[in-house]
Amino acid sequence: MSDYDGLVVAVTGGASGIGAATARLLTSRGAAVVVLDRVGGDLGDSALWLPCDVTDSGGVQAATDALVQRFGRLDVVVNNAGIGAQGDVAANDEDEWRRVLDVNLMGIVRVTRAALPHLRVSPSAAVVTTSSVVAVVGVPDRALYSASKGAVLALTLAMAADHVREGIRVNAVLPGTTDTPWVGRLLESATDPEEAARQLRQRQPLGRLVSADEVAHAIAYLGSPLSGSTTGTALTVDGGMTALRLPR
Repeated sequence: MSDYDGLVVAVTGGASGIGAATARLLTSRGAAVVVLDRVGGDLGDSALWLPCDVTDSGGVQAATDALVQRFGRLDVVVNNAGIGAQGDVAANDEDEWRRVLDVNLMGIVRVTRAALPHLRVSPSAAVVTTSSVVAVVGVPDRALYSASKGAVLALTLAMAADHVREGIRVNAVLPGTTDTPWVGRLLESATDPEEAARQLRQRQPLGRLVSADEVAHAIAYLGSPLSGSTTGTALTVDGGMTALRLPR
């Protein structure tokens, strides 16, 4: 496919996991992809890396300015940078609540705010956010993470309403438990990693983890000019976790 030919795409958190899979896929579909991340990762020839910490407003603006100076435009923003958190509502102190919300929610605010002037003049403007199935499904021991991703979904819908008449489409992808480095570290720290992995697979009706490539394809769909009538949408990629209730 070449639906991204001529378009410039920024992917935050693009050095690994879902972000890296998205960068590779969009490059293969014709985009000039710029990864905004604190580290470069193993991008190969798939994308240009610009150092960027989404918790630093000045750094976000500088990276956005450098991107536009290099390519002359910015058409699609994939707000994918995020961090995880475990525990119930009492498990994390206030500093950790601020840290996770600063990355997962305010990072999107900073990046999208910096990108808006350029998106407003793009003929194919789109913003895609990475929320999570836990924004709409209650899962044990994910209070802080769920709160942050629920806020991402609410922000996505609000931005879609705010900017639809400016020609900017805004959508969210809601992955289920995805085979990413963060989930790998989560399993490694478990008392019984094999049992923890089994439980993660079992809670998704397909019986396996979602792959990063599968989420990347959903992001590519939402950001593509071919999806010009899709805005304000929350697309689940969750192995049936949200909608299916199978007999035990």
